[in-house]
Amino acid sequence: MSRLDHDIHHCRALVIDGNPTSRSVLTAQLRDFGVGTVIQTGRVKDARNVLENRQFDVVLCDYHFDGTDMSGQDLLDELRREQLLPFSTVFIMVTGEATYAKVTEAAESALDGYLLKPHTATSLGERIREARQRKRVLRHVFEAIERGDFGAAAQLCQVRFEKRAIYWLYAARIGAELYLRLDKHAEAQALYAAVVEARALPWAKLGIARTQLASGQIVPARRTLDALIGEMPSHADSYDVLGRVLVEQGEMQQAFEVYQKAAELTPGSVTRLLHAGTLAFYAGQAEQAMKALDRACVIGVASKMFDDHALVLLALLQFDARDGKGLQRTHDHLGRRRDRTPECPRLARFDAVIETIRHMHDKRVAEAMRCVRELTEDVDSAAMDMEAACNVIALWARLNSQEIQLDEMPAQVTRIAQRFCVSRASAEMLIAAAQGTEPSAGIIRDSHAAISAMAEKAMGHALNGAPGDAVKLLLAQGGQTRNAKLIELAGLVAQRHQEKIADVAQLSAQAAELTRRYCSSGAHLIGSKHGGRSAGGLRLRS
Repeated sequence: MSRLDHDIHHCRALVIDGNPTSRSVLTAQLRDFGVGTVIQTGRVKDARNVLENRQFDVVLCDYHFDGTDMSGQDLLDELRREQLLPFSTVFIMVTGEATYAKVTEAAESALDGYLLKPHTATSLGERIREARQRKRVLRHVFEAIERGDFGAAAQLCQVRFEKRAIYWLYAARIGAELYLRLDKHAEAQALYAAVVEARALPWAKLGIARTQLASGQIVPARRTLDALIGEMPSHADSYDVLGRVLVEQGEMQQAFEVYQKAAELTPGSVTRLLHAGTLAFYAGQAEQAMKALDRACVIGVASKMFDDHALVLLALLQFDARDGKGLQRTHDHLGRRRDRTPECPRLARFDAVIETIRHMHDKRVAEAMRCVRELTEDVDSAAMDMEAACNVIALWARLNSQEIQLDEMPAQVTRIAQRFCVSRASAEMLIAAAQGTEPSAGIIRDSHAAISAMAEKAMGHALNGAPGDAVKLLLAQGGQTRNAKLIELAGLVAQRHQEKIADVAQLSAQAAELTRRYCSSGAHLIGSKHGGRSAGGLRLRS
């Protein structure tokens, strides 16, 4: 059999097929084409682990796998969503399911090809040759991405899109994703809107919603998503982004229901199980949270997609259920994760939290108190974020049980709440971490009200012609509480009224320094920042 192209011997391929015969046939055909390295696996779980740790030029993946809830499409979607599959990798789905819906779904998921069984070696070769040709045409884009020059890569895609050159639609999707990474929301939305006008593809409509959300247009984003879900109720990615919108609006119960729907549509997805379990925890749905998080551990605790914070939430649920064996198992999971990255400070904090939970379970009150005090001291540091705040609040609330009345608890919870109550949604998150129990819930509500009152008082000064007094008040209160809302508001008022403030340069410098220290990671909600990943990601840290 002739070679597909002159450099095919450098190609690395992965074959994923649960049928040994089909897997062997595909492997043999690739080797006949001259592919230099061919690896094969029969399970989606194994394939995910391989793809997380190695790069391939070509992936041939079956659609259906017996004995698992996860399809080849689910695997592709998850890898793309978590940015674990390079744009330069050719991904071809191989299946016997020739229905129009499946073909359409695959074509709209950035697939490079779709091969129906039974297939010939010639048809497989044509798919690979065509996909590799597209990669060669766009190689300058991929090279820029690989060296981290996202701006140059996006501009190359923009030029190809504007000229309607070959593969312009494919380039438009890559360019829009890159613009989102660069926080260039208007450019991303323009590309997505152009694709919608040309083809009305669901991923482009979803892209518009993602750019709206990323640029703070919460209500328009929700309208876009409601319309898209109405048109395509089985489009799981839409539920991911809608869940983030609902979290931003503080509607935790509705967000949980949306993420649960996404998990039901793709039951083998680790990230969606984590999303559903996390929102169930903060919505007070302990049983559903335990089920989803435990399932995520079973199928994905060794995966790069797994978020270790899920182990903290699971440990809290196991403590509440008095499940000592489960708590030990969860701590062991974290220990194995820490062994891989022993220097990671985030995992070290999680280990301290679960260690505190185990002291509480074993009635070692003195040790538990010592640990939670140490964790609370971080509230004044720039490194503490919303995730850590929720964890510490959860510990104080559980320590302050009917058996242990802690005189210092109200003051400690107040310190944390004053820093992290930047919105109604953040206040509700902290209350949920405390299980809504008193006096913690009341302290958090009072702190949120106090922060809002400070902001209103300062804005009153600005409206009454004394913007300098407003900035000074916000800086004083923001510096004392470390509250990002007050600090950022001080900077905004100083910028807007700079011509009316005598010492505006000094005040602006103070605001900038406080912003640098306490606003970069301090109080973002679940999913508010996505660290470069596709919107819909569920995180408590920036």
